[in-house]
Amino acid sequence: MTGYRRAVKRRPFYGLLRTALVLAVCAVLPAAGLAAQAASRTVALDSSVVRIPMRDGTLLNTRIYRPKERAGPLPFLMLRTPYSIANAGGNFAGALTDLASDGYIFVFQDIRGRFGSDGEFVMLRSPRDKREKGAIDESTDTYDTIEWLLKNVPDNNGRVGMFGVSYPGWLTVMAMLDPHPALKAVSPQASPASMFLGDDFHHNGAFRLSYGFEFVAMMEGSEDMSRFPFDRYDTYSWYLSLGPLSNVDKLYFGGRYPTWNNFVRHPNFDEFWQREALMQYLTRVTVPTLNVAGWWDQEDFYGPITIYETLEKHDDRNLNYLVVGPWNHGAWHGASGQKLGKLDFGDSTAVYFKREIEAPWFAYWLKDKGELKLAEATTFESGGNRWRSHDSWPLREGITQQRFYFQPGGRLDRQLPTVTDSGYDAYISDPANPVPYRARPIRPTWGAGSTWSRWLVDDQRFAQDRPDVLAWETAPLEEDVVIAGRVMANLFASTTGTDADWIVKLIDVYPEQYERDPEMGGYQLMVSNEVFRGRFRNSFEHPEAIPANETVEYPIDLHTQNYRFLKGHRIRVQIQSTWFPLIDRNPQTFMPSIFEAKESDFRIATHRVFRTPSAASYIQLPVMDRNPSP
Repeated sequence: MTGYRRAVKRRPFYGLLRTALVLAVCAVLPAAGLAAQAASRTVALDSSVVRIPMRDGTLLNTRIYRPKERAGPLPFLMLRTPYSIANAGGNFAGALTDLASDGYIFVFQDIRGRFGSDGEFVMLRSPRDKREKGAIDESTDTYDTIEWLLKNVPDNNGRVGMFGVSYPGWLTVMAMLDPHPALKAVSPQASPASMFLGDDFHHNGAFRLSYGFEFVAMMEGSEDMSRFPFDRYDTYSWYLSLGPLSNVDKLYFGGRYPTWNNFVRHPNFDEFWQREALMQYLTRVTVPTLNVAGWWDQEDFYGPITIYETLEKHDDRNLNYLVVGPWNHGAWHGASGQKLGKLDFGDSTAVYFKREIEAPWFAYWLKDKGELKLAEATTFESGGNRWRSHDSWPLREGITQQRFYFQPGGRLDRQLPTVTDSGYDAYISDPANPVPYRARPIRPTWGAGSTWSRWLVDDQRFAQDRPDVLAWETAPLEEDVVIAGRVMANLFASTTGTDADWIVKLIDVYPEQYERDPEMGGYQLMVSNEVFRGRFRNSFEHPEAIPANETVEYPIDLHTQNYRFLKGHRIRVQIQSTWFPLIDRNPQTFMPSIFEAKESDFRIATHRVFRTPSAASYIQLPVMDRNPSP
């Protein structure tokens, strides 16, 4: 989507609207260790709407809330967004309850070209070339906004904090690249880092079809963000009947949607995608940074972890922090965070984050309030359901990288395999009958009835009996196995085709008789997962055909995780080559661009996964040497 531009007419001056807004800020039930109940408090706020001029004269629509009863100068907390600030006030009775109770001047702003703001909208606008006189970017717009706020909003203490989830999280990162001196703390939350390598639109070059198609239709297909009108209840059937990706423009988009055009024009990690990748810009830690991620974030998990790890290389002042909880996308700002799908984490994890981490973080840096007791990395150990504090992430000590090898008969254990049969497991992958990414029917990504937000914790048993899905599983564990760090898969595989996708899932298999929750008996919970498109095994810039019938090694990063496989559970690894319609179908015949494939290019192929001493496929887990108490 980088490079999408839309000219927007200058809107008439809104003026300064003064209205009193009284918001009931009710304390939600606290997490463990806090009082069982908390009294409701009412915070009276003044609301004003202004249009703040940028250095090039563009006016940005901005809404400001400040406590009606002012107790001395207050810092600013700012959120910039492409999704409209019209209903920003509703956050104070939910996501921003604890921050509002602490007392801040809140600032919400529509970015260029969106809703009430003038100018030209550029999706994920790349940082400016500083050699170009008068150049602007999201960093300069943030700088100019802060400068205006300091001069025009009375009774401020000269400090600014910034935060946001998803795109607003990315805007927070942009602000910290070349920050205003008054920007004293930032919290990028679920920010994407690369739309080709691991976030919303591609994973390892594999196109995220349903998300990408439906996002484009919603954002660029109408002024009111209408959702695509599917004529089938099960979108799996709709996408399959769509045929190859080349039919999207022929049947629906007609070349009218800039984002889709960019997908088609840039099928590889070329200069277009490289320019928007954040890692190249994160060469210093400019302000205290609180990175936030969720273990089951269905949209942006790669981003916040990558941002933290990249900044950590330059963090010589210990200003870079990480928090990862048992959440889907943005759930840390939800009402509770105790449950996700059928999982129960035993506590209100979102309340804990907002009250014990986020609010004290900003109070410390912006108001000199309290002590900063936050560890370098704070992670929720799912399975054991406990928060853990670490002085680094991944851990520097107390971890052993253990390989669990694929064995004959679907077994998984730590022993190097011996050849007692063919030395491989095989399946036939048919693009005309792809494995669904979740149990059907599959509803649209957004809209009534959608459960997109929690699909990563769905029971995986729906796919276990398909002939095009392989699996290996340990015996019931004799003791807890706790992992803390990066999960890696290493496949030795071949195909009769010339291209292939490899999807790897790490799964926790519950005991068939599960006394804690009988309805969870035999549940297969996906702990980590990833897809890798084989054509990119040597380079994301220059794809290559896979040599047919040759054994090729594929290291696949399943990202970081902190999880406890409990005694009596089983560790399972599942391999497949389709994940539809989450991921577009690979023709399994190499061609320069899958976006230009024809129906006749899609071929059935036989894939083999090897498990011999010289080609031993395995999954590598970062196992803690001494398991902390659950």
